[in-house]
Amino acid sequence: MLDWLFGGKKPHSATDDPVVRGSPATVAPYPLRVAMIIHNPILEAHGGQRLHTHFGWYDPEALARQYIEDLRLCSGDLARYEVVERHIVDGYPPKLDGFCYDDASYLRCWARQGGFHQPDAADYHALLAPFDLPAKVLRNELDEVWLFAFPYAGYYESHMAGAGAIWCNSPPLAGSETWGRRFVVMGFNMEREVGCMLENFGHRVESIMTHVYRKHQGERNLWARFTRYDQSHPGRAECGNVHFAPSSTNDYDWGNQRPVLSRADTWYNFPDLTGAPRELRAAAWGGGDMRRHHLWWLDHLPRGVGSTDGVANNWWQYVLRPDGVL
Repeated sequence: MLDWLFGGKKPHSATDDPVVRGSPATVAPYPLRVAMIIHNPILEAHGGQRLHTHFGWYDPEALARQYIEDLRLCSGDLARYEVVERHIVDGYPPKLDGFCYDDASYLRCWARQGGFHQPDAADYHALLAPFDLPAKVLRNELDEVWLFAFPYAGYYESHMAGAGAIWCNSPPLAGSETWGRRFVVMGFNMEREVGCMLENFGHRVESIMTHVYRKHQGERNLWARFTRYDQSHPGRAECGNVHFAPSSTNDYDWGNQRPVLSRADTWYNFPDLTGAPRELRAAAWGGGDMRRHHLWWLDHLPRGVGSTDGVANNWWQYVLRPDGVL
């Protein structure tokens, strides 16, 4: 767990992970153009090092490359992200109340692990406007924005903007209601590894699919069925959710070794869910490793043709392109 919190292992390839089926989807892929804003100050008083280097945190470019590869693989090649803009900022993101750290104030707070500014929320309009990103999204030059920074930067894990934006693990971006195209702004922390980035994406999935199935009640709500785990539905586990694997009894308990009956692999045959459950243990989703669990979980999201009960059999389209389908 300390590796997750403070960064003890470097990003690595997912191609050897047996938790990912990796079979191709039967629908067309989604080319997705991304603008990255990286707040990574130069510390002149510390030899001109970037903040991430000074603290031994992850290289944001390496994080982005691994995140792109992980999502491509576990989506069956549907998620084809490409970073088309990079804006590396020698500074700190402004807060909604106008506060902004400088090198001395941030390093002082970090040294004592306290005194960080509250309220913490970043000013998204001030972040996006200097690079004309909302206008570029509206002109279909960009599809998504990724923010990289440091602890206490004030980012949401995911934040949806634009007309008709919905809850996306955070409230819609206030003041963006007139923007004619919805898009997601992801927030990432250079202190943490790729598994945490996949966690952010997983919560985005949960928010969007809950919205998609909001009018389906009881057994018709296939999203609610997908997220069943043994503790919530004894003997009837399916794939669980981001925090709870099929065998979990607590948040983040991905390594719980007790065997459970699960129909998780039935979801590979969606919309045919008639297959029998089988006994699964934590080894199936990575034995407790956060990144491997999230790869396994995302790999089970349906990605087929057609529709069932008014919802597309390709759930990835809702998650990747909320502007076109929500």
